[in-house]
Amino acid sequence: MKAFSVFFAAFSLLLLLLHGAGFRCNPTPSLPKGIYRIAPGAPERGDLVAFCLESAVWTPVARERGYLESGSCPSGLRPLLKRLAGLPGDAVDVTPDGMKIVPVTGPGRFWPAPARDRDSMGRPLPAGSLRSGGIPAGMALVLGEHPGSFDSRFFGLVPLARMTRVEPVFTFTQGEHHE
Repeated sequence: MKAFSVFFAAFSLLLLLLHGAGFRCNPTPSLPKGIYRIAPGAPERGDLVAFCLESAVWTPVARERGYLESGSCPSGLRPLLKRLAGLPGDAVDVTPDGMKIVPVTGPGRFWPAPARDRDSMGRPLPAGSLRSGGIPAGMALVLGEHPGSFDSRFFGLVPLARMTRVEPVFTFTQGEHHE
């Protein structure tokens, strides 16, 4: 039992040091599972970003239902890692089949997974926060690559100023890894 306690303490210290050095772990299918690190520069469309969910409605739901594990955010939950899909001035058209994001310049992109009113276990969700219209100043749309990702389709827009860019260090899918 003492060996386990020492191992657990050493492992916890290692995780704390890695987090302090800017490394983040993604254990979910929202993006490829693996290790990411904080990268310099302001987030731009298409970048991978990390941020803390700070919603008076969604943070308690995420905690109570186990959508997010414990972590380093002020809420006590772990940061989310998503793709920055929409920026201020972009138009978002939410339909029953999905959403179209039309940037200020360039062609739009259709994301086939629509906003949801129930979670994967059939439990009702709070009223959707994502609506059709323009993305206002200071806000951004974040999406995971998995259709069931806990992202803006659930909790709406996220403050852009609270996002940091991340880059993959080591990611893997079933049976393979990427460096």
